[in-house]
Amino acid sequence: MIFVLPADVDDPSMPSGGNVYDRRVCLGLAAAGRPVREIAAHGTWPRPGASACAELAQALAGVPDSSVVLLDGLIACGVPEVVVPEADRLNLVVVVHLPLADEAGLAPEVAADLDARERWTLHAARAVVATSAWTANRLAEHHGVPLQRVHVVSPGTDPAPLAPGTDGVSRLLCVGSLTLSKGQDLLVEALAAVGDLPWTCDLVGPWRRDPAFVERLRETVARRGLDGRVRLTGPRTPKALDRSYAAADLVVVPSRAETFGMVVTEALARGIPVLGAAAQGLPDTLGRAPDGSVPGVLVPPGDVPALVTALREWFADEELRQRLTISARQRRGMLVTWDETSRRLARLLGQLTS
Repeated sequence: MIFVLPADVDDPSMPSGGNVYDRRVCLGLAAAGRPVREIAAHGTWPRPGASACAELAQALAGVPDSSVVLLDGLIACGVPEVVVPEADRLNLVVVVHLPLADEAGLAPEVAADLDARERWTLHAARAVVATSAWTANRLAEHHGVPLQRVHVVSPGTDPAPLAPGTDGVSRLLCVGSLTLSKGQDLLVEALAAVGDLPWTCDLVGPWRRDPAFVERLRETVARRGLDGRVRLTGPRTPKALDRSYAAADLVVVPSRAETFGMVVTEALARGIPVLGAAAQGLPDTLGRAPDGSVPGVLVPPGDVPALVTALREWFADEELRQRLTISARQRRGMLVTWDETSRRLARLLGQLTS
């Protein structure tokens, strides 16, 4: 079996949920008896240059007929002119982490072009893997892909020890690529409005995906007088990230777009409550504990005043904090593991070749 994935999948300076998913399922499929041969796609996806397209076309041309080929949607959906001609002889399975046109900040004409390209690719694929039920429904409704060809295989989560936190209230953590879609700018504005309260907040994630956004973010932090309280740490090694989670009292996910939100399950795996935007698939990821309680607070995406209100309630209401923490710890035992994710994907791929 072949997996076409971004060449930066293992770059420690460029971690992303999509890269983590790709790497973990590669390892999991091999462990489940379905070894994967990787094709690293170089280029600035989903809009690569001509040389990257030619390299991908050559690689696909060398794949034997009837092979199952997994393709990261960031790659496949941007270049249907390369991928679709191979659909008649290969079993193409496209993994969609985020519909391309849903990336925040795209010019309308760029979003429309990516949307059309994605539709072309997905209609040619033998199967589509969506990382959440929200994404599966979005692809079926928006692109008209038959729902029976769209399969939900959600990300897994590693078991983790309960986070002791710092003091139960003041240490905030936001994990994700520093981009417009992840909404760190919204969080900084909200934090400026609660500057009278005692807190610190680490923004953990790679800077290189959108340097202009990061520069604006730094300027806002300085202008709002939040230097030393809001820290842009860059990406962290797995061990360092574990330490960040261990110290966190609340994980904040202010995303404008979030089809799943792996940071949510990473927080819940440690029993940490989540303050998140109710964007796309994130409410489903947050879910409910066995007693029906929600292990966090959701606010409308892009709504800074609502985020400010939720933060003030978190700081003011000890009973709320205790209730959310109990719920998060209950939710912890319900999470899907990476082994389960890999087994689900292996079963799907087995059906395609049986």
